[in-house]
Amino acid sequence: MEWEVLEFKIKNWLSAVKMAVKTLFYGERLLCDQVFSVSAAIRESCFTEISKEGALALFGFPENVAKCKKTPEKLFRILDLYEAVSGLWSEVESIFSFESTSAVRATAVNSLIKLGDTVRTMLMDFETAIQKDSSKTTVPGGGIHPLTRYVMNYISFLADYCGILSDIFADWPFTVPSALPESYFGSPDSEGSISSPISVRLAWLILVMLCKLDGKAAMYKDVPLSYLFLANNLQYVTQKVRQSNLKFLLGDDWLINHELKVKQYAENYEKIGWSKALGSLPENQTAEIPADRVNDHFKKFNSAFEEAYMKQISWVVPDPKLRDHIKISMARRIIPIYKEFYEAYGGVQMKKEMWGEPFIRFTPDDLGNY
Repeated sequence: MEWEVLEFKIKNWLSAVKMAVKTLFYGERLLCDQVFSVSAAIRESCFTEISKEGALALFGFPENVAKCKKTPEKLFRILDLYEAVSGLWSEVESIFSFESTSAVRATAVNSLIKLGDTVRTMLMDFETAIQKDSSKTTVPGGGIHPLTRYVMNYISFLADYCGILSDIFADWPFTVPSALPESYFGSPDSEGSISSPISVRLAWLILVMLCKLDGKAAMYKDVPLSYLFLANNLQYVTQKVRQSNLKFLLGDDWLINHELKVKQYAENYEKIGWSKALGSLPENQTAEIPADRVNDHFKKFNSAFEEAYMKQISWVVPDPKLRDHIKISMARRIIPIYKEFYEAYGGVQMKKEMWGEPFIRFTPDDLGNY
């Protein structure tokens, strides 16, 4: 059966199951109990005859869905089915308490088991799909990679099912395949550290994706651009965590650690991307510098600044907060050093430029406008 058709049937089932159990089957059981109160055997026989076949069909549907081809995008409908059946289990157990309706209870339990197995398989397949992602195309300007968007949207939705997932994985303890740094999960004694099994699973999935992004960053020929790519993508990750239930699952320590890492990536981009421009200015601004050396410093700075600017003009920082952070950080990194040199030697050179080649192309205020 095509997934679109099956999904339509699932939606219909989800909208009907609660009414079927809490109104129809419950009402039928109540009626049989009242009408045939003098005879337990007749009461049971009548209720079983009326309801058993329909109930078996109703609770057999999720089990049949669990047999469908397992792909990651189907997971959320499977979770919806599991949530519906588990949420009605106490009513099912009470309404179908007769021995002759034990098959209904067994069918509901089997559906939960099969759905749980399917969820676990799909999550493992999802992790495998992340690990096997082999796209070689770099994102223009170091922007957000499609893998980052897909994985984080997926995991954000998963976080909404944390209660159901905890139930499904209750008897399936998670062992991280490789040693993780303690800092990744936060200090064990900290209130903000990751502790629940589901939190660890989701944190692991994010880590698997981040490892793939490290490999994709290496595809950029410009090292500064690779760091900008990592900063952009990790910033997207932290924002998705902050804006979803992942914030409560992963905790404050996780967020703080990864937001610090974003700043480290941004700092590496700044240092490497603008090192040539900064390196063109004298280290000791107070030392006496010969006029020809002053000219040379201005020329080198002009060339290095324009080269870096023209190369990076097409690079992107989609997140406004990160963009502002980088702008402010860059201004603090470059402008004070250049301003000190400009104020010390710019006046003399400006006079010389009236009769020859201009050595000074930028004032400190000009740099702030780039």
